[in-house]
Amino acid sequence: MDSEKPFSLGILVGRFQVVHAGHEQMIRTALSLCRRVGIFVGSSQESGTSTNPFPYEIRRQLLRNLFGDAVEIYPLPDIGVGNTAAWGDYVLQNVRTRFGCLPDLLVSGKESRRLDWFDSVQGVRIAELYIPKTIAISASQMRIFLIEDDRARWERYVSPENHAMYPILREMALASQAHSETESI
Repeated sequence: MDSEKPFSLGILVGRFQVVHAGHEQMIRTALSLCRRVGIFVGSSQESGTSTNPFPYEIRRQLLRNLFGDAVEIYPLPDIGVGNTAAWGDYVLQNVRTRFGCLPDLLVSGKESRRLDWFDSVQGVRIAELYIPKTIAISASQMRIFLIEDDRARWERYVSPENHAMYPILREMALASQAHSETESI
């Protein structure tokens, strides 16, 4: 039962360029612990570049294919401050705007750049759950599988619900591999 879950609102923040088994593991963990889960898709204004080939709408669809309405998905454009306390303030402002409250749990992979996100927030207690990397994959490697047309390896790290997206994602990855400037601004 949802009322027995220890957290009211859990959030995840990531680019999800492309959604893979590691992301899925983190989101499933959040769903097991939180009554509501918000996913904030970072760099949502970016697309068409080698590091951000997929537009927000595609990333949202990949997440929706996996989790349906069990999660709430929102864009989170970059603001040019890097992974700092100012970024943490911006994330919390977006959470408050979307949910009307602050989260009580942040779920993420263990990355040192997230350690000071919420340091400047006075009187707010947000638990942070770092999911250890038990699946040896990264979104960068997933994009390489797409570019090299290694569908078998790509599908090994992607749930069957998203396998049909392979041709579209591959086309976008190929088209963007030589671009450093975004097409969406």
